[in-house]
Amino acid sequence: MLKISEIKELIKLIDESTISNFLYEQDGVKVEIKKNMGEIAAQAPVVAKTFQPEEVKVTKEVAVESVVADTPVKSSDDNLHKITSPMVGTFYQSASPDSPAFVKEGDKVTKDSVVCIVEAMKLFNEITAEVDGEIVEILVKDGELVEYGEPLFLVKA
Repeated sequence: MLKISEIKELIKLIDESTISNFLYEQDGVKVEIKKNMGEIAAQAPVVAKTFQPEEVKVTKEVAVESVVADTPVKSSDDNLHKITSPMVGTFYQSASPDSPAFVKEGDKVTKDSVVCIVEAMKLFNEITAEVDGEIVEILVKDGELVEYGEPLFLVKA
């Protein structure tokens, strides 16, 4: 959906050009701009006018609260070390779809053990355990997108 600032920019560009009619449709939203004798008219559907940003804001807040509420439950034991993602990317448990996972829950690891790969912009980055211990829990599913600093594994040191 186009933002108001983008619509204003379109109006300005069309006003300065020789274009007399412009039509934009996407996902049921239609924006039509016609230039007649120097005037510009913009039409938007009723759906766009009834859009209430408060509803989206509430949804986002609820989603953030649920993620924050889930994190402490998984890492309630203070003796567990979190292996976190050093970047935004895609989490992979193995080097290829045919290969076995680097680690499973219950596996013993050393600080230099590769536990997964995070792929970012076609670069595959090996993530190490950082501590000696045992993998207690894998917090992310294979192929899932991960954020910077997101916990991937819990390790009992």
